[in-house]
Order: sequence, then structure tokens, then C-alpha cells
Amino acid sequence: MNVPFNAATYLVDRQISRGLADRPALIGPRTTLTYAELATRVAVACAGWRALGVRPEERVLIHAADAPDTVVALLALMRMGAVPVPVSTMSTPAELTALIADSRCRHVLAGPEFCDRVQTAVRDCAAVPDLVGVVVLDDAPVQPPRDLPRIRWEHLIAAGEAAGPADRAADRTTEDSPALWLYTSGTTGTPKAAMHRHGSIRFVAERYGQQVLGLRPDDRCFSVAKLFFAYGIGNSCFFPLAAGAAAVLDPAPPTPETMARRLAEDAPTVFFGVPTSYAALLRADGIPGDAFRGVRVAVSAGEPLPAELQHRFRARFGVDLVNAMGSTEALHIFLSQRPGEVRPGTLGTPVPGYDLRIEDDGVLKVRAPSAAVGYWCRSDATRTVFEGEWLNTGDLFTRDADGHYVCHGRAGDMIKSGGIWVSPAEVENLLLRHPAVAAACVVAAPDPDGLDRPVACVVPATGDLDPADLAGFCRERLPAHKRPRRFLAVPALPTTATGKVDRRRVRRDALARLASRTDTPERITELPLPAGAD
Repeated sequence: MNVPFNAATYLVDRQISRGLADRPALIGPRTTLTYAELATRVAVACAGWRALGVRPEERVLIHAADAPDTVVALLALMRMGAVPVPVSTMSTPAELTALIADSRCRHVLAGPEFCDRVQTAVRDCAAVPDLVGVVVLDDAPVQPPRDLPRIRWEHLIAAGEAAGPADRAADRTTEDSPALWLYTSGTTGTPKAAMHRHGSIRFVAERYGQQVLGLRPDDRCFSVAKLFFAYGIGNSCFFPLAAGAAAVLDPAPPTPETMARRLAEDAPTVFFGVPTSYAALLRADGIPGDAFRGVRVAVSAGEPLPAELQHRFRARFGVDLVNAMGSTEALHIFLSQRPGEVRPGTLGTPVPGYDLRIEDDGVLKVRAPSAAVGYWCRSDATRTVFEGEWLNTGDLFTRDADGHYVCHGRAGDMIKSGGIWVSPAEVENLLLRHPAVAAACVVAAPDPDGLDRPVACVVPATGDLDPADLAGFCRERLPAHKRPRRFLAVPALPTTATGKVDRRRVRRDALARLASRTDTPERITELPLPAGAD
């Protein structure tokens, strides 16, 4: 039976009836909205989207930083039955053009920081034929092509305020209605949209947010991962709002300084981070040892958490990191340690409502009621990952004697760097465009904190390679998390019996060379992360 349900009314309107109208819901750098204010704002924006001509099940791509109005726009779209598609704020204009075209969205919501990028992405109308308009937050200066109108967010809100009660009402959505799309590279390396249902939002909020983390109305949640991540949208929207708690939103990139500022100024009680962010806090100077004094739960997910990093963080800040694992395809976390029951080196036990099994080849599969219904227009990839009731995670696992799950890395070639999937093929294809490169293979190798980072093993076309030149070439063309941190010159790439590059051997040899430190500075270089990349 298709049960009537709307995720936006569940997250917002329900809190009014619970007596939480005057409690803070969204806390931003310049704006704090109570639940009553949020409910009104979402209903008005819902009518504004309708006045703009947005229809149920139509996609609206969101390219904006974490802020109260971004959440309002997203919730309003779900309220009216449309499908918000938040995408990475690290996307290049070319990547953004591809996402607009792939999603066939008719509108884009652009944050003021990204208007130049959006303007470049939509300049060629032929490349985005379905797009009919760009909505800009604040008074952003984006000027789309003449036949593509620009709509200011405040004008959309004004249209909603002038609309009647019927236009502000929630759509006739059900648990199975499409709620949002989240793009992921996942196991195949090419961006594809995981299509999620309204009912899945309630499931992850209640099973993980409340049953595992125990979120309550007096909590304040802060997430290093941003809203365009599955991990981030749960942390900064679904979980706090479902519990009647407050979400602390910061549009700035997560650096040790910005994280410390949020801890000091907004006093979050629940902190969601990734191992890269926790390692950055440990390395940073000037972060007081009591920075996490108000945090009762600190969650780590998004990439493998080394046990040593878990121990070091506990010793430095006095807080246990609750290690967890989820996926975009499952919407959020399905495997987690429990607060107060942390065991470094493991990922704990299944979240209530999820069933896990380890196949004979060691690959973990998950029966996830919150699973996406599939990938948009990617039938082959859908068949590979979605196996009936089960999700194929592509990760290798074992269980210890006490039933705790232990991850042993990816079964495939994808690399998770800084909590974001990196396709080796994408980086390799770029390197091959450099005239000094004859062949390249990109593999994962741990940095000094034990976190995986891309390393490029390169066959020179002629003579010796200049690592600094290759680094600059990549810096101009790739976002920070995709750039190789080291370059190794190799005479040839080993192959398998079928002639394919033997990636396991490449990685094994690279790790051995890095461990031995036998390379001269001309043959190997360690590249520092750019400012703010962590």
C-alpha cells in the first residue's frame, strides 16, 4: 500500500504540533530560524516554486553553500512534490553543465558564491536544452543568456507570499514518491544520480539519528560534510529536524579554524566529521584541548578511520569518535559503533532495520529499506549495485569474534580521498594529456595520518618527469581531493594475463617504494595540500 507521506511536513510541520515552534531549527552565520519561522518560510517558498512553474517530480538543481535559505529551498521543493538535486559546490563549470544536462532539470538554484560558475555552465544553451531559468540567492550578479531568465530568490518568496493557502499546501506525495536525487561516483567512477523516496528520509532519521545517536530537541548538530553529500544532508537537515533539534550551518569550507569557530560560538552537542577533518584538527596549532567540551557525540564517516587516528583524537580532545559507514545508495549510515561502545579498528554493528551479509568473496551486501530505487538513466550500473533487496557495497569485510565488522578496503578501483569518491580513470586521462606522460596509473596510498590519497605512477614519454610541473598541471584542472599527492616515475606499468594494467601490483610496488624512501627527490615528490583542502 502506498502510504501518504511528505518528508518536508514530517521534518518541519510536525514539530509545531509537538510544541517546539519557538525552538531554533536552523542556525546560520547571519540568520536563525525557529521551527515556526521555518514552517512559514518553507510553505511560502513552496508556493513561490509553484508560481515559477515548477511541477511535481520535476528536478531543480541546487548549487549553493550550506545556509538556512538553501535548506528552505530544498524542503519547499520536497513539500510541493518536486525533486531537489543538490550537487557538489566543488564542481567545475564543465562538470556542472554535465549534471544540468544529465538531470534534465528546468531550473537551477545558484548561491551567490557560485554565480560565475553557473553563468559559465549555462552559457551554451544547446548543452542544457531543458533549462528554462536560474534562481539566484541574495542579489547575485549572474546573467544567464538572454533567453534564459534570472529570478531572484526574494522575488520567488514575494510570489509565494502573494499566493493563497492552496498553493502553500503540501503535494499529495506518498512514501514511494521521489524526494531527491544525490549524485555519486560510487563504484563505477562516472557521476550518476541515486533516486531517493520520501519514506527513506524518515527511515534514516529514526533508525540512525534517534535509535543509534539518540538525538533530542536540546541537541545542536554541526556537520563538516556539506548538504550536497548524502552524509551531510542527513546530518544538517534530516536528523536534527526530525528530532526537533537545531542544525548549525556554515557556508565556509571546513578548515580547522572554521570548525573551531563553530565549536566555540555555536556549542554543538553532536559533531559529524570525516577522518580527514579530524586529522586536520590534530595537526592544527592553536586548537584548545577542550574544544569539544560541549560535544556528547562525535561521528566519523565518509572514509576509513584508522585506529591510530581514533586513539590520538581521544587522547588530544577527550572525545571518542563513533566510527560509521554508509553510502549514497543507502541514503545514510547502515553500520556503526555506538556512543560509549567504541572499539577502534572496527565499524561496529548494523543500524536497526538493516541486514548485512558478507559473501564468500568478502564483499559486504546490505539489505537497506532506505535504498535508492536505482540510478537515473544508468540501467547497467543499477543492475550491478542494486540486487533486489540488497545493495552491493563493493567493500571487503570480515567480522571479529564479537560480531563487529572490520573493513579491508575496496574490491574495485575507486579511491576515497577526503571523504569523496575519486575515479582513477578520470585522473589518469588528465595526466595522459600532459606531453611528458606516456602512461599513468593512479592508486591509493596512505598519507602520514593513515588516510588514503591518490598517488600517480607515471611512465615518462621522454626523459625524466618534473613532479612540480605535473602537480601544477593537475592543480589547474582538478579539485583538491582528486589531485595526486605523490608522483612516482616507473619504466612500465605491469599488466595481467589479459593485458590489463595490474592495479594491485602497481599499488603494492608503490607502497613498497614509498615505505623504503629509496627514490631521489627528482623521482618522487610529496605535495602539500593547498590551504583549506582538508
